[in-house]
Amino acid sequence: MNEYINLTLENIEKEHICCAIGDPKHQAGVDNKKEWIKSKLKDGHVFRKLNARGKIFIEYEPIETAWIPISGKNYEYIYCLWVAGSFKGKGIGKELLEYAINDSKEKGKSGICTLVSKKKKPFLGEKKFFEYYGFKIVDSIADYELLALQFEDSETPKFNDSARNMKIDSQDFTIYYSPECPYVEYEVKELTEYAKENNIKINFIKIDSLEKAKNVPCIFNNWANFYNGEFVSNTILNANSFKKLID
Repeated sequence: MNEYINLTLENIEKEHICCAIGDPKHQAGVDNKKEWIKSKLKDGHVFRKLNARGKIFIEYEPIETAWIPISGKNYEYIYCLWVAGSFKGKGIGKELLEYAINDSKEKGKSGICTLVSKKKKPFLGEKKFFEYYGFKIVDSIADYELLALQFEDSETPKFNDSARNMKIDSQDFTIYYSPECPYVEYEVKELTEYAKENNIKINFIKIDSLEKAKNVPCIFNNWANFYNGEFVSNTILNANSFKKLID
């Protein structure tokens, strides 16, 4: 029988948050992520993880307060469902998703939704896994799709207009980021130093409010790369990967 833990204000300081476990360079990012979770718990934010040392968790909250450029009413939004390493293939992902579905139904929600892509891409869930549970495409932008599982007849969620163009006015390399991911803090610091040392201009735009998160110019706000006004990727960059990408 697998044992799971939901993060609360009472236990969050002593519990790890799965990502960047034991890596000192990412401690600031972990601290920021924990503070972000604390601020979101009052909104109904759920972070549920396996009671083990690893990247095994699901994270979701009501769509009205979720930091994503998606609008909807009475739905839950799944930020992330991650089962890594030796924990794969043991039914843990199934248990985590079923918990979120049942929890949403008990709360009287109309459905639950999440973001995937037509082809597997970093930091996104497996489309086929969600489709197995009855999730269906309700909106799309390029290769990215919004999947929803409806519990009752209701209006389905949709991407906000701000996210549809996946473009910005600036031609400079621009990165949108937020404290949703514990890895970003260190990489912003590393890239800032790299840009200064090499006389390169990188614009960093921090998403630090619900309003900003709902109005970002693409479907990602935890990390989004733009260059020459176009969305490039949601890959979190360090100095080496940035140089390769520019070259």
